[in-house]
Order: sequence, then C-alpha cells, then structure tokens
Amino acid sequence: MKTVEKQFLENFSKIYNREIGVTAKVDGLDSLLELEEELFQKMFSFEIPEAKQILRSIIDIIIARTRKNMILNVKYYYIQLSAIMTRKLNESQVPADKVMAFNTACVETIETKMSDAQFLLCADELVEFFVMVITERKKPSFGHQTVNKVILYINDEIEKNLTVEDIAKHFSISTSHLSRIFREQTGVTLVEYLNVRKVEECQYFLRNTNKAISDISNSFHFCNQSYFTRIFKKYSGLTPKQYRDNQEYPSFKYNFPNEQQSV
Repeated sequence: MKTVEKQFLENFSKIYNREIGVTAKVDGLDSLLELEEELFQKMFSFEIPEAKQILRSIIDIIIARTRKNMILNVKYYYIQLSAIMTRKLNESQVPADKVMAFNTACVETIETKMSDAQFLLCADELVEFFVMVITERKKPSFGHQTVNKVILYINDEIEKNLTVEDIAKHFSISTSHLSRIFREQTGVTLVEYLNVRKVEECQYFLRNTNKAISDISNSFHFCNQSYFTRIFKKYSGLTPKQYRDNQEYPSFKYNFPNEQQSV
C-alpha cells in the first residue's frame, strides 16, 4: 500500500510532467522571469503605468499557457506574485508586521474579492498596493537627518494616536524645534503630514475591506467621522463613501512641496 507521502510525490510528478508538455508550446514563456524582474524595477522606481503594462504582458503569457481554467490560473499567479512581493518588502526592510499584513491582504482580496470580470483591475491594484507600501520605506533625503527619521517613524507608526508632542518626546527634542525644522525642510507642517499619511492609509481599508467608515475613522484616531470626511475629501477629492463606491478613481499619493529640493 502506498504511503501518503508517496501519493503526494506521485501526484506532484504527474502534474509537473503534464505542465512541462503544456508550457513547452507557449511562445514567450522564457521571457516571463525577465518581465517579472522588469516589473519590480518599475515598481521600485514608482513608474506605475509602465509597471501595470508589464504585468498585463505577463498575464497574457499566463492566459496563453492554457485556455482551460484561465481565470483560476491567473488567480494562482497573483497569489504567487503576492508571495514574491512580500519577500521584496522584507528585503526592503519594511517592518515584519506590515509585511505579513500585506501578504494576508493580497491573498484574502484575491481569494474573496476578485471576480472573473475584474482580473485586470486586480492586477492594477496589486501594483498600486505594492508601490504604496514600498513608498513608506523610501528613505527621505532631506538635509536634516532628524526630519528623515521622523518621516520614517510616522510611516511605521501611523495607526497609533501620534501627536507632535509624542514624536518630539520620542526623538528627545522640543515640540517647537521639531515643528520648525520639519516645516523648513519639507514645506509642510507636521500636523498636516500626519493627516495626509492617515488619508493614504485609509484608502486601502475603504477599497479592500468591508470595514465601516466610522470604524476606519476611529482606527486612525480622527476626532469624529465628520472631521475624517472633511480631511479625506480635502486631499483625495472625494468623501470616503464616494471613494469606496468609485473603484476606478485614482488613489491619492502625497508628495512633499520641498521634495525636489531635498539632497
């Protein structure tokens, strides 16, 4: 009688040999790994439209690989790509909790939210989601190192109820000094940066979860939902409900006014 281990091994081998026969007939398959490398190059350089186009080229190859269970194969690839993205985030020193949250969010969304008609939209959102997370770890290069450290600290701890006083205490400097150097270097107040980072983070929960808007507002410590709505619309152009309902509306991404002057 075959052991369970042998049964699995034989099944793996059977599928492997079958797939070798299928993939050998597909044009362009040799370039898939090269395209993946190019995809990550574009995402790390924040060239989002180019990255989306490359991912669509990869999807074309996946679809050409087999006409049977086309969407299922695309879904499998998205899950595989999510795992690769997760490793890339880890290599980029994104905090472990955010790395694991990213992986869980991707897999859960692909498994439960993606319909057959939305597989291309899902690809676009994967690119944007990865870039959003990796942007948080993009090392700021302003002339004052304390400001650079403060930006990274805020990006990592944005879901906490941070205040200017808390941040100043963490870095052992006065609130007035911190506020002054932050505005001088970035062109924006520290309070405003806290708000824009919250808006950027809230976009994910509005688009990819069923979490109530009031709960999202509370999670990011807005004083009330009315204030959350006002701040969210100020930067994104839509209310939280409008943003959730309009899935094709572009996500808000903040750039510092003085970013081009940084060194």
